[in-house]
Amino acid sequence: MNNQLRSLKNMIKSLPWKILSKSGLYSGDKIPVKFVIEKADWAIKLVGENVKNEIDILSPGSINVTTEPYKIVKSVVHFGSQYMWLNWGKYMSQDNHFITSFFHGKPEDGEKVKIHIDSFLKSVDKLDKVVTASSLVEERLSKWGVPSNKLFKIPLGVNTDLFKFPVDGAKESIRKSLNIPEHSLLIGSFQKDGSGWKDGLEPKIIKGPDLFVSTLKILASQGYPVFALLTGPARGYVKKELSKYNIPFFHTYPKNHADLISLYHALDIYLITSREEGGPLGLLESVACGTPVASTNVGMAKDVIDNNVTGVISEKIDAESISQKVEYLIKMSSEQRKDLQHKARKNISKFDWKIVAKEHWEKIYKPLLT
Repeated sequence: MNNQLRSLKNMIKSLPWKILSKSGLYSGDKIPVKFVIEKADWAIKLVGENVKNEIDILSPGSINVTTEPYKIVKSVVHFGSQYMWLNWGKYMSQDNHFITSFFHGKPEDGEKVKIHIDSFLKSVDKLDKVVTASSLVEERLSKWGVPSNKLFKIPLGVNTDLFKFPVDGAKESIRKSLNIPEHSLLIGSFQKDGSGWKDGLEPKIIKGPDLFVSTLKILASQGYPVFALLTGPARGYVKKELSKYNIPFFHTYPKNHADLISLYHALDIYLITSREEGGPLGLLESVACGTPVASTNVGMAKDVIDNNVTGVISEKIDAESISQKVEYLIKMSSEQRKDLQHKARKNISKFDWKIVAKEHWEKIYKPLLT
């Protein structure tokens, strides 16, 4: 949608609620905190819903999720991304407290992102708080001038009661059900890395689909029996490129997020080849499920992984360097692999949604309600 048209539509949607609020005819509901999520069943929605579900236990009736920010008045409003904040914040009733998450983005990502970041930084004085998930982006925002009293690092989370190690024999059973050849090196990528929500033949370069394919191509050329397990929408580019190089793959898009658990269990390695990330959630979920992770140095990678101890991180974002890190995991003995998995799982407990939601409640929302 054209930005000017979107702005006009958002202004028109918000205006009646602002007028009704000012006249005293509308005061919203009694739930004090609203987490604004996207309609798409993807990361921002999952974050909002998990934070809400856990805070409901801590303080029932204190928070709700919504896709209709224009109706919100006299509340603490948390936008799930800075994009939504910029789309809506200036048109909404100013008797709200405004918070936004800022998970990823840097000027080097392209001219559109640079313009977006400039707009965001100009809007910071209208925000009460900015939440980011990683040390990497926290440092970046601080350098850009976001005041320290507004900037909070709270990680993304994972349900460690659901995402956990497989029972004995589960890995083999799942792979058999997916018709994965027995001795395959099964490498996973569970994300959206194509533009739009259809076939995704145009790659989102920031997500590194080209690097994913190139890395698997290098490993295959070295004689490793590589097989890719893909989930998520818009994976057309990756599938087309893998087919071009005769690298086998299986693609599925589970309806329920919890259905990913068995797919993580099937893997030998989870691979993150992004050039920029906020988390990703797949990093936390794969570690919680006992799947070794190889990642570029993006998002929460260094907050979650102790390099070469609980996973591996490639400082260089190129296929050759990434493939070398994957090979480090491949060459581990079974005892070394078990040691890595258990150390990683022990560390992941501090990222459970219960802890993450409590941090949101105590550091972000509760101080604005007093």
